[in-house]
Amino acid sequence: MTSFTTSYGELDGVEFRTLYSNGKTDGCLVSKENLLLTPYGNLVPLYESEDMGRRTAKPLYFYKSGAIKSVALQSKTMLETPVGPVPAELVTFHESGSIKRIFPLDGKLSGFWTAKNEYELAETISINAPIGTLTAKFIGLQFYEGGALKSLTLWPGELITVLTPAGEFRVRTGMSFHEDGSLKSLEPAGVVRVETPVGIITAYDNDPQGIHGDLNSLEFNPDGTIRALKTTAEEFSVIDQLGDEHRFAPGLKNNPCGAERKVVVPLKVRFSGGRIVFEEHQHSFLLAQCQIRVLPFDRKASNPGYSCAS
Repeated sequence: MTSFTTSYGELDGVEFRTLYSNGKTDGCLVSKENLLLTPYGNLVPLYESEDMGRRTAKPLYFYKSGAIKSVALQSKTMLETPVGPVPAELVTFHESGSIKRIFPLDGKLSGFWTAKNEYELAETISINAPIGTLTAKFIGLQFYEGGALKSLTLWPGELITVLTPAGEFRVRTGMSFHEDGSLKSLEPAGVVRVETPVGIITAYDNDPQGIHGDLNSLEFNPDGTIRALKTTAEEFSVIDQLGDEHRFAPGLKNNPCGAERKVVVPLKVRFSGGRIVFEEHQHSFLLAQCQIRVLPFDRKASNPGYSCAS
C-alpha cells in the first residue's frame, strides 16, 4: 500500500493503480477512509462495500495530468452545485476541477440487481434549472466546465412538465441546455405541434433510443426557434428550383411482435443556414429556392410493441 497527493488532499491506503505512459495514475483502489476537500463538499472515496447494488470498479480515476476524473463515494453525500444541493454516490470532474456529472445513485445492474431496484432507491430531487425549479427522480446531471447546467437525465417512467419557447410540454428521458441557459433539446412525452420555417409540424419520436438527456429528438436554437425534430405524422413534398419533386416520409419496419404489423420509423428534419435538411436521406434544400408542402403521412402501422401479448 502507498499514498499520493491529489489536488483535493492526500490519499492513503492505495492498493492498486494503473499507470498512464507518463507515470501518472489512471485509477486506484483505497483500503481506508480518505477525505477529499472539494469546493462542492467533502468526499470520502469508496473504500469498502457490502452493498450488492454498488459497483466494484475502481472508485477513483484520474486524467493524465493527475487531476481527479471521477470519485465513487463511500456513502451518499450532499453536494453543493450550481443548481442547488444534490445527493451523489458518484461524481465526475472536468480536468480543470469543476464538476462535470453527478449521479445520485451508482448502481450495478445484474440478474440480481435490476433497474427497478435502482428506481425504488432513487429519491425525488428539486433542482434550480435555467427554466425554473424541476422536481423528479434524476439518473444524472451534467454541467459545462463553467458551471452551467448542460443536461439532465430522468429515470424511465419519470415525466416533468416544462415551459418551452414552443409551449408547455410533458418531457420524458431528459433535456439539455445551451451554455447561456437557453433550452437546447428535450424528449416530448407525447405528440406536440411546433412552428418551423416550413409551417407547423407534429413532433414526436415513437421509439427514442437515447439513454441520457444529452441528445433528444426536439432541438432548439438559442433564440428559441426550432433547430431539428423527428416526426412520425408528416411527410414532405419539395419542389426544387428545376421543378423536380422530391418526397421524404417516415419509414416503416417490422414490429418486433410480428412482421405483419409495421412500425413507423421517425423522419428527422433539421433547419440550418437557411436550408431544410433530411439527414437520413442526405438531402438538403435552400428554403428560398424551393417550395415545400407538409402533408399527412398515411401510415398503416403501429407504435413499437415490446409486449407481444394479444
